[in-house]
Amino acid sequence: MATGTREQIVALLRRDQRTVDELAAAVGTTDNAVRSHLAILERDGLVRVEGVRRTPGAGKPAVLYGLNPAADEVASRAYPAVLVALVDVLLESTPGPEAEAMLQEVGHRLARAIGGEARGTVEQRIEAAAAALIALGGDVEVTRTDEGLVIQGHGCPLGRAVSSRPEVCTAVESFVSDVAGATAIQRCDHGERPRCRFAMGE
Repeated sequence: MATGTREQIVALLRRDQRTVDELAAAVGTTDNAVRSHLAILERDGLVRVEGVRRTPGAGKPAVLYGLNPAADEVASRAYPAVLVALVDVLLESTPGPEAEAMLQEVGHRLARAIGGEARGTVEQRIEAAAAALIALGGDVEVTRTDEGLVIQGHGCPLGRAVSSRPEVCTAVESFVSDVAGATAIQRCDHGERPRCRFAMGE
């Protein structure tokens, strides 16, 4: 989400529903500029029309905007920090094989939550797994290499956790395997800026 005016609008709507005029006055810009920001926020699923406000003698009622519940998740900075702390605690207190099984189960559950195995040819299912990673915030594409089809990332949707705990990739590996209905073999680049890479079996 962009910073500046759009972030101010989200912060105002977090407190209460508001009209375009009220938002424009609060952030110090024009009605048209606010409408443009609201259109983007609506498209991204963060803001929605909540109703109208009728003022006696004011003519046309004013549209009231409010936040979608999902906006709090997008705006929150707590999720990455809590995830990293949770993973640290779990992996420090759980022996290796149990930790691996637990991370695999996380991937299985995540795959079930989005609908399980995709349909179609192997290639179509692998493309669906890549699309599922993109929906989770990844930036990946399917490429064909000497080793076959590969889901190649330009980042990692769990980068902050993976950079300190590469084991987290196990969850993503089982997620990709389940959605694709094909074995994903992790070949991820770990480090300060992790990048996903999964060699896909058929």
